[in-house]
Amino acid sequence: MKIIVLGAGIVGVATAFFLREHGHEVTVVEQEQQVGARTSRANGGQISVSGAEPWSNPAAPRQALAWLGRVDAPLRFRLRADPRQWAWCLRFLHECLPWRNERNMREIVHLGLYSREMLRALRERRELNYDAQRRGILHLYTERRALDAAARCTRRMQEFGCERRVIDADEALRIEPALRAMRAKLVGATFTLHDESGDANAFTRELARHCRHDGVRFALGHTVTAMRRSGDAIACIETTAPDGSFERMRADAYVLASGCWSAALARGVGVQLPVYPVKGYSITLPVADPSAAWTVSLTDEKHKLVFSRLGDRLRVAGTAEIAGWTRELDSRRCAAMVERVEELFPGAADTSAAVHWTGLRPMTPGNVPLIGRSRLRNLFLNTGHGSLGWTLACGSAAALAALIGGHRQQVAFAFTGA
Repeated sequence: MKIIVLGAGIVGVATAFFLREHGHEVTVVEQEQQVGARTSRANGGQISVSGAEPWSNPAAPRQALAWLGRVDAPLRFRLRADPRQWAWCLRFLHECLPWRNERNMREIVHLGLYSREMLRALRERRELNYDAQRRGILHLYTERRALDAAARCTRRMQEFGCERRVIDADEALRIEPALRAMRAKLVGATFTLHDESGDANAFTRELARHCRHDGVRFALGHTVTAMRRSGDAIACIETTAPDGSFERMRADAYVLASGCWSAALARGVGVQLPVYPVKGYSITLPVADPSAAWTVSLTDEKHKLVFSRLGDRLRVAGTAEIAGWTRELDSRRCAAMVERVEELFPGAADTSAAVHWTGLRPMTPGNVPLIGRSRLRNLFLNTGHGSLGWTLACGSAAALAALIGGHRQQVAFAFTGA
């Protein structure tokens, strides 16, 4: 089939790669001049099945209220006169119900494990350089009550197949010696040996290189202005090229992998998607003292920050603002992240050279991505991955390529249109 993929972030490029491996003729259409230029540009770097607990969990409403007014609040709602935001927030609260949270976690763990497997298989047959670290992920806890809650969550994840386990502070320090400065505050951790980290943007660019070699066409700098519908199918997409010219593109099937922008495009053809932007931040810092810098990827559960080592760079990312479409940097949030690095890992980074970034995560209320067929017979979805786009990209893409090709699925997941 001739297939057009809308979006050249990590999910869109991975989708193009796996579709091409199935023998399809693939074109990727992207507004930016480079692949991975938006949400995939500077994320936290974790491939984290252990991060599968949805943000919409039974404790979230109480935590959000406790964080009201805090500049450095891990989750901040900034309500606007936007009916879609209000509708999304109401659905978020519904997904916090225990039985919904359980179901959502199961879906994410299953897809995450499959995705990690697909990434490893991909590395075996393709050379990919992206500062990969395969040392596992540590989740750090400085409060006993939080560690006890993590132990309960860990047991549920183990039931779904994730190898996450609870460890004491001394074992955490043996796994990552750079934690010595916070040893007195650390009450324990969880460790997931087979989780990974790496530069998602570098991976996207590397995979795009392989895609081009295999015959995938990239139409970069092309803004999709509309999808046009004919009956129960997409007839074409309309784009504006870099020189301003108008172009219609036609295919047998279309994959919507445009992150936060997927919802607006889908609405134009009568398809409603519960995807809303949630702003996140990151800072990237040069390593100043390798002996003080972490190498194992970490999650600071109290502040909801993730720490990854990308070669001679350190990446710290986190926070969530449900505040509409603004990508304005809040300097106070950036400063709080720098302060946390200095507190936990004194001397590890050159904080004076920190590069700040913010991006919009495409979130569904329950954190489960939308993968599969839409209600239009030739429009497929691969969007709504939220903060787990890097974690779920290869599995989402491989599963969707199998679905489009009519092949047997290797993952237990609630696909759309199934």
